[in-house]
Amino acid sequence: MFHLSDEVQSRNVLAERALGLSRDEIYIDMPFFGTALANLRFKSNDALVTCATDGEFLYYHDEHILRLFEDNPVYLNRLYLHSLLHLLFAHPWLRGDRDLWLWGIACDIAVEYTIDHLEKQCIKRIIGLTRSTVYDQLLQSGRGISAAVIYRELQTNNDEKNNRLYRDFFSDDHALWPQEKRLSEQQVMLRKKWQQTAENTEEKKKQGRDSGSGDESISYQIRAAKSRRNYRDFLQQFMIRREEMQIDPDEFDIGYYMYGLNLYKNMPLVEPVETREVNRIRDFCVVVDTSYSTSGELIRNFLTETFNLFRERDNFFRNNRLHLIQADDEVHDDILITCESDIENVFSNFEIKGGGNTDFRPAFTYVDELAESGAFEQLCGLLYFTDGLGIYPDREPAYKTAFLFLDEYENLSVPPWAIKIVLDEAEFSNNHEANTL
Repeated sequence: MFHLSDEVQSRNVLAERALGLSRDEIYIDMPFFGTALANLRFKSNDALVTCATDGEFLYYHDEHILRLFEDNPVYLNRLYLHSLLHLLFAHPWLRGDRDLWLWGIACDIAVEYTIDHLEKQCIKRIIGLTRSTVYDQLLQSGRGISAAVIYRELQTNNDEKNNRLYRDFFSDDHALWPQEKRLSEQQVMLRKKWQQTAENTEEKKKQGRDSGSGDESISYQIRAAKSRRNYRDFLQQFMIRREEMQIDPDEFDIGYYMYGLNLYKNMPLVEPVETREVNRIRDFCVVVDTSYSTSGELIRNFLTETFNLFRERDNFFRNNRLHLIQADDEVHDDILITCESDIENVFSNFEIKGGGNTDFRPAFTYVDELAESGAFEQLCGLLYFTDGLGIYPDREPAYKTAFLFLDEYENLSVPPWAIKIVLDEAEFSNNHEANTL
């Protein structure tokens, strides 16, 4: 007798085999996806109407997979690859404060653009008029086709237009993506895992002989995902290890200490360790580009977020030195901040100075002169906040340097020694806990 449970089990097996065949076809046409394909296991979930992924599994609805396998196997391949590319491009973990629904549309457009331009037989389909129009408009903007760029374009649309885009680019379900703005420890680990997988994929793709125009899109999206980081996490790169006067609970056993006091009255057996190595930011320079191309509101929001991070106990030395420098093609101002009251003064009296062209060299020359004059005890690094192209120094400075962009940048123009980070305006537009500039 063939029971219902047997039917369900059989359907699960057939659906998983169909996905396995789809995986094989993708691998044959694009072997550089091998590691990524191996990282994603299958799991049936009849609560879905299509596929979904959480970074560990590719969840699927049995009947949907079997129907696609029978009627449209090319679309099944595209669906599989669509979910995989979301992970390689870090889409589930980059939302931040963005609207969840609009972010999902932006990610779908970025992924479908990549798939539509891969020119591989197993996923090839005719690109419709709606898609062609969207792609042309994005290309004409000259800012690249990443989810973050597309998201900003979607914000200018009305709901009717975005609903049409949602229907045209919908493929998989994003319900299993993180719903919270702050990632859990598990989600951070998953993101790191897929970042490593993306780097592996990029390396294998470079080694391959067969390449097409879509391959360039994969490289671009992987680079964009790698350069987009949470600002709070990014500042960890500029921290140094330093001793502070405080008890280290890992080195101090209170049991032995109290036993000595009880046995010998005022003579403990073990003295408490009074210093502890901690990660802190010591001397630091923040340079803001005040050229004509930079929005004053963006500068204020960026500085508000930066100061809020520095004011947190775990990130700011008691006796720090932070130089806030304004520059365009020359240095206009340098505010020295040595304590929290100095930050209060900046919040209350800040005025943007500049408006010329963008030339990064004067700021670096100025900081070098400060270093030579002994202005720093230990310079941890320099952040240069800019939204435009400029003239970069010819030589690498003696301190760690990062350029923070609020938009896509021309990668070839940024020196290889500089850290290149693309931040999102949404990070600096919300949740400012204290003052605003």
